[in-house]
Amino acid sequence: MKINRIIYKELANEISKPFISILIGPRQVGKTFLMRQLAEECRLNGLKALFHNLEDPDDLRSFSGDEDQLIRQLKNIDVDVLFLDEFHYLKNATRIFKVLYDSGMKVKIFASGSSSMEIHKHLKESLAGRFRLSLVHPLYGKETQQLPGYSFEEFLRFGGLPGLTHEQGAADKMALLKNVLQTYLLKDIKALIREENIRAFNSLLYSIAQNQGQVVTIAALAREVGLSEPAVKHHLELMAQTYVCFPIDSYSRNLANELKKVKKYYLYDTGIRNCILNDYSPLDDRRDKGTIIESFVALSVIKQLKVNMEVKFWRTRQGDEVDFILLKNRIPVPVEVKYSLPGPVVPDGIRKFLQKYPDAPFALVFSKDAMGEVECCGRPVRFLEWSAAEEIEYLRSVE
Repeated sequence: MKINRIIYKELANEISKPFISILIGPRQVGKTFLMRQLAEECRLNGLKALFHNLEDPDDLRSFSGDEDQLIRQLKNIDVDVLFLDEFHYLKNATRIFKVLYDSGMKVKIFASGSSSMEIHKHLKESLAGRFRLSLVHPLYGKETQQLPGYSFEEFLRFGGLPGLTHEQGAADKMALLKNVLQTYLLKDIKALIREENIRAFNSLLYSIAQNQGQVVTIAALAREVGLSEPAVKHHLELMAQTYVCFPIDSYSRNLANELKKVKKYYLYDTGIRNCILNDYSPLDDRRDKGTIIESFVALSVIKQLKVNMEVKFWRTRQGDEVDFILLKNRIPVPVEVKYSLPGPVVPDGIRKFLQKYPDAPFALVFSKDAMGEVECCGRPVRFLEWSAAEEIEYLRSVE
């Protein structure tokens, strides 16, 4: 069954725009499917579309030859929209895109690829001002509701990789997740670090999964996995550049008692985290159920961030903390996540933050069972169910 992706409408609107549209993100999040869907929409609207998967040797062979020859070939191509899947296999791809764009070529280009440090480097150097980047995430929980019988519980256990929707049994879902994880380690990471460091990278990945959502330092992670601090920092950068892990910084306005050199890390999908930990237990049976829900909220917010938004967390030396600080145009909104609450009772961390930051217009608390709104420090604190984290329309009032 086809799932209507939330990101698709934004991508479809780019078909008529002259810039080069680039879809990027980790493996198996649906980039190729979205590209094929866009190609089909082009054809239905009378546009000539050509799709090439450059991971296919035959397709890649059609783009062989020197750079100047390829540019001439593409300039004479009789299509309106060109789709290049896994474009990083094309040598000097971004430079070729730049020449085509600057020459006034009327062909619209969509390109997709699994993120790598090289891609980012070339995008910044060659395509500045000529492209729009769209990060493709795993499915939202609400997108899986289009599937008959697919529950929120199942989404938290196995995550949102679109390929899971074609698997019926738990064993098949686990096998798919394991395959995605192994492919990431054996292809993406093996191409970026030395062979002898793969095991250390794997240990760090496990440590991040185990400590997900906890406040940690590079030094603490280095001690735990037996690596140097520079090595840990490098490996974490690789995880971020390949979009499998999102680091969240601490929030402060240079107040002496607020922690600054600590971070929280969230793997990009709850199913991948469960795969790394080899634990697919139902939510209510887990010791880390609070972490699972906090991760769901974190990833839901990250998926929706716009250019004028960012997410951080808050913690003081005295132990006051708020799970997330959601910023829009630098205005902070404190966000707390609880597994369960007896009622709309304002958490201490939210209260302390509102006292210290009078410009915070309101606060949000997500939980299983407490709903409603109360006032704290002269501002509203809104209590919402977990799934509401996938709708941050309530931030539109923040300027």
